[in-house]
Amino acid sequence: METITANIKPGPKRQTDEGKDDRRQRVNPENQPKHPKLKPHDHKKGK
Repeated sequence: METITANIKPGPKRQTDEGKDDRRQRVNPENQPKHPKLKPHDHKKGK
């Protein structure tokens, strides 16, 4: 039996003010005012 493998294609990246790709998707709450377009990220520690 053959297995099928496929690569996952990433979506389009956000653009920075300079026109370059911004690879970040989220920002820490203390830096949120500097980057209003990025979603906030809260790191949840394990139990």
